[in-house]
Amino acid sequence: MGVSELEESSLLLDEKLLRFMDQLESLEEKRATLNSLIEQGWFSISKARYSMGNKQVSALQYASEIEPLVCVHARTLDNGEVDFSTERAQQKCSKEAGLDAKSVEDIGPQEEGIRRRIRPKKDITEKEASGEASSEKAPEVTPVRKCDQNPQQDPLKWFGILVPQSLKQAQTSFKQVIELSAEIAALQTAVLNTRQELKRSMKDKHAAQENISAAQSDKVAD
Repeated sequence: MGVSELEESSLLLDEKLLRFMDQLESLEEKRATLNSLIEQGWFSISKARYSMGNKQVSALQYASEIEPLVCVHARTLDNGEVDFSTERAQQKCSKEAGLDAKSVEDIGPQEEGIRRRIRPKKDITEKEASGEASSEKAPEVTPVRKCDQNPQQDPLKWFGILVPQSLKQAQTSFKQVIELSAEIAALQTAVLNTRQELKRSMKDKHAAQENISAAQSDKVAD
């Protein structure tokens, strides 16, 4: 009975040890990739500063109001592990960006109406006549709503409309860094939990060995 318990605890310990080694290897690879992406991102920013100028790529170009485009969520699983995940915010249309855009749209027609009231009747009559003539010639076109991204939501727009390719590469590198950081954080938590399980398995194995040794000593004494 004691020998079977010892074999079972040994197999369980070996399984946890192999899993621990796999997690450490994966963690080392992800950390190396993370460092490489960070270096690549900063190198791309240096190239952008060289082509655009140091003052054109700095904190002075940041927007007055900055909203996060990526959120990190942490949740505790049933087995006690902590899972980290990233979620990217959906960029809204420029017409739905906020109340400011809505107020601007409301003000436009009101001002146009005021200008129409103060115009002479002769101008209005001529405009209506020309409008009717053009409407007869031109076919009706259904207006299509275009969903433009809010320029404040894209950090590249802070540095200009036409930015160099190196600045876009830097943005891509740091986006990958954010996602990879969440994976590394979750993997580090898994490594710590596996390490605690290894310690408990070692204690169980030592206890089983002591029980077997005590049983063998009792048999020898008898």
